[in-house]
Amino acid sequence: MPLERAWLLAHLPHQGSMCLLDAVTAWDAQRIRCTATSHREADNPLRAHDRLGAACGIEYAAQAMAAHGALLTSANSASRAGYLASVRGAELHVARLDDIAADLDVEAERLSGDGNAILYGFRVSADGRELLSGRAAVILDAALLGANKLGNLK
Repeated sequence: MPLERAWLLAHLPHQGSMCLLDAVTAWDAQRIRCTATSHREADNPLRAHDRLGAACGIEYAAQAMAAHGALLTSANSASRAGYLASVRGAELHVARLDDIAADLDVEAERLSGDGNAILYGFRVSADGRELLSGRAAVILDAALLGANKLGNLK
């Protein structure tokens, strides 16, 4: 059963139009899959110069990662702020997202990590066509993370 936008708004720091995702359609301990239609909205907060560049898809993926973290957090644990520390191996297969007619399919997969740093692989596609992909490092407690830990995520 999908988790709709109301769940996302209750569990993510992104509010209003900055919450780019519409629903979580599938998830397990390693991966999450979400859908989005906001890329077609003229008032998308990431639009610039009357367009939504493909690199903005990284924010869609980051929000999917945040939703994954919220789903994995137990009811008795306090949620922790996550920060996108780096993006590696990003491949953009289109120039823009706002001209994509189909809904976005946003996937993130936890590749490695520990209690403070997580490496995700991500993919944004539409109608079976890959639009962008890459890897992203997420830091949960930046103050507790030593420089060596970040180096281990490569």
